[in-house]
Amino acid sequence: MNQSFLLMGQTGHEVTLWVLVALSLMSISIIIERFLAFRDLKKNSVKVANRIKEVLVTNDKTKIGQVAEDWNSLEGRALSYGMRHIEENGVNGLDEIFDVYTKTERPRLEKNLNFLATVGSNAPFIGLLGTVFGIMHAFQALADAQGDPSVVMVGISQALVATAIGLMVALPAVISYNYFRKQVSSVLMNLESIRDLCLTHAKTKRS
Repeated sequence: MNQSFLLMGQTGHEVTLWVLVALSLMSISIIIERFLAFRDLKKNSVKVANRIKEVLVTNDKTKIGQVAEDWNSLEGRALSYGMRHIEENGVNGLDEIFDVYTKTERPRLEKNLNFLATVGSNAPFIGLLGTVFGIMHAFQALADAQGDPSVVMVGISQALVATAIGLMVALPAVISYNYFRKQVSSVLMNLESIRDLCLTHAKTKRS
């Protein structure tokens, strides 16, 4: 059994390094894709928010329909569905309409975020495993070198590279995950604001 683990140590260090490199490339591609997606969402959300502020300042209810015509934003589509529901069914069921819409859009907003969270929490452990394998190989090399300490020093220094790479892979993933989660929360809060606007519009129209 011990001999099997020593053989694993000879190749395990290099394998873990390649695993970390693969995880890093996948994380970077996801970070770029999510950044571009949220950049477009935020740009459209800011435009819709400015229009809503204009409606509140001018108290011109006719402009709500103009906001609902903006299908490039999640908020615009939600407002469109809400306005149509009010026209056909009134206020009853409006909360459920927004809840269903939010549930259908949430997976798209949270796409691949769980992967970033997994990489951020586990990459350091993968790096640590690579370090353990590297140290095992270093001591095995020391035994074969008949006690030359320089051999084990070089081996240990190479083994610690895995831990460093693991941390370098984890940090961007964790930071990006927290940033994107904040963006998702911002979008969901905007949808709640749109729902409140629909309710206000329906009550005003009914009165």
